[in-house]
Amino acid sequence: MTRMAFVLVCALIASESASAATASGSSALALAALVAADSRLLTQQDRSVMARMFAGYLNFRYPANRKITIKADSIVCRASNVDITQRSCELTFGSKKATLSGRKAHELFATIAEVGVPPDAGAGTIRESLSHLACTIDPNEVKQKAGGGATCNFDPGAP
Repeated sequence: MTRMAFVLVCALIASESASAATASGSSALALAALVAADSRLLTQQDRSVMARMFAGYLNFRYPANRKITIKADSIVCRASNVDITQRSCELTFGSKKATLSGRKAHELFATIAEVGVPPDAGAGTIRESLSHLACTIDPNEVKQKAGGGATCNFDPGAP
């Protein structure tokens, strides 16, 4: 019986850690920048820096040894495969929510797919979601143009 309990505990630990995912590089920067645009947890300066980096404009100053942290409790994006004009995303930041539609929602939907979150199809709707998003961006490392400075950790699927 003790051996069976040990095997079950190991299986639970393995399945729990298998649910966490990480993205780095350009896809992490894209995900972080798209989420940062609607996060009121960031300062206007940090949102501006994120937008500039995502657009490829790296001529800005940022304090050394300071990083930008972008967090979201959950992101749920939906696209209809019946009414092909409909797409939306709901971002949750604590008690605050942001809703995206149209092109902005499609950008986020596509970026979530790019970082490896599989779609979940339902009747007439394709859904992609993630939870516990935490991205760390080092603007000064990104400015070096060596592929580093952006990492995101998240759980695929909604909580």
